[in-house]
Amino acid sequence: DNWPLSVNVHTGNPVLGCLGSQYAGWSLSHEKYYALGSGPARAMATKLRDGKQEPVEELYKELGYFDEAEATVLVIENDAVPPLAIVEKVAAACHVDPSKLTIIVTPTSSLAGAVQVVARVLEVAMHKAHALHFPLENIIDGSGCAPICPPHPNFVKAMGRTNDAILFAGQVHLFVKGSDEAAEKLAKELPSSTSKDYGKPFAEIFKQYEYDFFKIDAMLFSPASVIVTAVDSGKSFRAGQLDNILLDQSFGM
Repeated sequence: DNWPLSVNVHTGNPVLGCLGSQYAGWSLSHEKYYALGSGPARAMATKLRDGKQEPVEELYKELGYFDEAEATVLVIENDAVPPLAIVEKVAAACHVDPSKLTIIVTPTSSLAGAVQVVARVLEVAMHKAHALHFPLENIIDGSGCAPICPPHPNFVKAMGRTNDAILFAGQVHLFVKGSDEAAEKLAKELPSSTSKDYGKPFAEIFKQYEYDFFKIDAMLFSPASVIVTAVDSGKSFRAGQLDNILLDQSFGM
């Protein structure tokens, strides 16, 4: 309520829409350049292994999904335009001519970068549901919203704010098949407040772990408040809560 500019997302195919496209799962590097790629190009990317083409990301084997197209798009969260070697690598992996590849660069410290990350509010819920081993095929619809954070010129603080928008004020509603017990369990386990690292702005947590992203509890990356509706019974289960005090602290109030 304190920050009126927000993003709302919805998909009738949350598995492919979120995990199959929006999730930043493609690790790209060349010399000192490093970035994570998201977007539809991920579903097209393959590499040669043991004499046959396989998905670049193992996730697509589990999803059982692969795309083919004459043109594609990749989103990169980085302050710099990727070097030519990255462009050529992505185009080759996606089996398209480089002229048919569009790469969207969204610096974390920009408003575009903030929107791009905060719009993942539903995606992080899907990713955590996957980590919790909830059957993905049982999630049939989803929506979410979160406030757009004010940009910050410092990379760490800018990244912290984009994460905190979801951790402290993100709201998600999932519609699932299956038992009420499974739906209730998912609702209780999804919120960010279930993580041992919850309780302070993300930039402080990042500094605490000496700026090593992989030392942070993976269960932290999830929305603040969750509703899970069991469509077979019509019952809904709510867990988590918004934290405007921590959000204001992160956003510079």
